Amino acid sequence: MKYLHAMIRVHDLEKTSRFLTEGLGLKQTRRMDSEAGRFTLVYFGAPENPEAEIELTYNWPPEDGSAPEDYGSARNFGHLAFEVNDIYAICAHLQSLGVTINRPPRDGRMAFVRTPDLISIELLQKGEALAPAEPWASMPNTGTW
Repeated sequence: MKYLHAMIRVHDLEKTSRFLTEGLGLKQTRRMDSEAGRFTLVYFGAPENPEAEIELTYNWPPEDGSAPEDYGSARNFGHLAFEVNDIYAICAHLQSLGVTINRPPRDGRMAFVRTPDLISIELLQKGEALAPAEPWASMPNTGTW
């Protein structure tokens, strides 16, 4: 058996793609548009292990003009986790892009953010935890993750 990918349904493919590439530094590995099925699949991998992919599934809006399917708050999914070289740097970078740090890395080890479609992303410091540092050490949690 071989792990392939995790699939996430999204309402805004471009916004979530930007979050994954510009925010987290993932690379798009492939894309498929299905006219017949009225959906687009886009795959992303982390630079250090691109074979373990995230698949974004974008179901095109209904042809009859009705509202798109409600995917809920995505809390039933759980989260995706990424090991990062510098948790403070990635959190600062995400903040500069307007991303809320829901659970700041107060311990120098772990943080949580959410994608534009409310998928929780856990960020874990590679190796040992960094020494607690401001502004993270005193930053409160925001929202849910």
